[in-house]
Amino acid sequence: MTTSNAGPSQGTPDPGELRAALSGARSSFLSAGAFSLCINLLFLVPTVYMLQVYDRVLPSGSESTLLVLTLITVFLFATMGGLEWIRSQIMIVTGARLDRALSARVFDAVHRHANASGGRVATAQPFADLLQLRQFLSGQGLFAFFDAPWLPIYVAVMFLFHPLFGVTAILSALVIGALAWWNEVATREDLRRANARALQNQQSIERNLRNVEAITALGMLDPLRGRWEKAHVESLALQGKASEKAGLIASLSRTFRLTVQSLALGLGAYLAIRQEITPGAVIAGSLLLGRALAPLDQLVGSWRNVLQAREAYARLDRVLGAVRSTAQPMALPAPSGELLADKLVVLPPGAVEPVIKGMSVKIEAGRQVAVIGPSGAGKSTFARALLGLYPAMAGTVRLDGAEIDQWARADLGCHIGYLPQKVELLDGTIGENIARFGEVDGERVVAAAQAAGVHELILRLPEGYQTMIQGDGNMLSAGQQQRIALARALYGDPKILVLDEPNANLDQEGDDALIAALAACKERGCTVVLVTHRANVLAQVDNVLMMAEGRAALYGPRDEVLAAMQARGGKLAVAGAPRPVSPPVVFNQKFA
Repeated sequence: MTTSNAGPSQGTPDPGELRAALSGARSSFLSAGAFSLCINLLFLVPTVYMLQVYDRVLPSGSESTLLVLTLITVFLFATMGGLEWIRSQIMIVTGARLDRALSARVFDAVHRHANASGGRVATAQPFADLLQLRQFLSGQGLFAFFDAPWLPIYVAVMFLFHPLFGVTAILSALVIGALAWWNEVATREDLRRANARALQNQQSIERNLRNVEAITALGMLDPLRGRWEKAHVESLALQGKASEKAGLIASLSRTFRLTVQSLALGLGAYLAIRQEITPGAVIAGSLLLGRALAPLDQLVGSWRNVLQAREAYARLDRVLGAVRSTAQPMALPAPSGELLADKLVVLPPGAVEPVIKGMSVKIEAGRQVAVIGPSGAGKSTFARALLGLYPAMAGTVRLDGAEIDQWARADLGCHIGYLPQKVELLDGTIGENIARFGEVDGERVVAAAQAAGVHELILRLPEGYQTMIQGDGNMLSAGQQQRIALARALYGDPKILVLDEPNANLDQEGDDALIAALAACKERGCTVVLVTHRANVLAQVDNVLMMAEGRAALYGPRDEVLAAMQARGGKLAVAGAPRPVSPPVVFNQKFA
């Protein structure tokens, strides 16, 4: 039994990958914490300056003392501003470093996750989550976490002024801390559900845009808009509910902080009247209390950003953990092209039961095999399984004796040509698409285009091979796109060619070009697996594989399989349907 390394079910997840990346930035966080200590110490400067002005300068009337104190204060303010700028730069660099460390990994994980899900989970949300984390690391909300731990410094100074000031600061901090906890409990679930609903809506819109022509032609826009509006209203309601709670709690926190700051001024006046503190301490105590509570108040106000960053972290961690990073397999020699499916069972993504049910088929190097059968027989699933795109639930797929997942995908790709049933060209020039977005070798690109019979067609385009493809490539017909995709599959003279309905959109000229390409592949010994419903290409193949209900019903030399089918009235007789035929009828073939 073998499993693919492309899916989320493979191996033991590594949920700590994102955490490890953040741990790698520990020195940056420690540096930012050290700068935060210095900054918070310098925040005492206004308080000290005020005390000196009220308690020393005004009673003495010394202008020189005032000048010196002012110059020192300005210098310390400039120093504090410089330290804040350095701290912000540290976190900006940390966010950028995190992005650089994970962006390529996220790119691979997103594509592998999309491939493992058969395209059902195809979204760029992880990139948005990585951006959200980077912005949070370099934003002001994070600095509240750095400043809040230094609250004891301010409390200690306030105790020096008077014990009542210190007690007031502690009680006020506890109240705002309770408000922050209330904010977390009250908004967490609503924001989680709102974000999940918004993500579902985004994915639904992406799917609709990929099928916009069918939606427009069939008049489905109005009902789809109604479904989207209903889901959008639900998302807005959840976001609004969370925002209302967060706004109420933030207002309470801000109001409480301003109120207690004013009450502290009154407390200071009362203590000054009783001559327990100096007049300067009256204003200094109120100012210091406001500064001590500011980070906690900022935490409450920015808690929504904190929750969004936490949700982004959780989603990104799930993606990276589900599609773990794997070591590159050892390089293997170039394959000869022998393929073997041994007792292969394949459960495609989203399916509830296997589509391929214990198939055993050997395709010798250089042979051309046509895979035929009714719709739903599992032909396309079998083709994808041969390439390792779908993992084997049981059994194995081997290439030259090695299991398909023992081949490094980047190395194997240059030996494989693949034309999927649904053809989509990627953003870039036609030449880049044919060259598979590697280094564009003009001679090899033209050779592939000529082999696919599309060279003259490309030259007739306004910019030839430099014609830019964007979006769905609607400037080209479906047949033109299919022929260019065939040239992409033939690029580099691969040893294995898997074509899934390659003539579905071709005219007679395209059919002739396909047949010529198959003949050229036979001459150079390329193994070809051709999924088709058309009989005109069968004359080019060596063997025919007739599939029914996920099994090989007939397999052998072309003429013998076609004769057997004709003897059965051109249809495959499946005894005791829906039970599939097993074992298959095999003509002159030996399974390894």
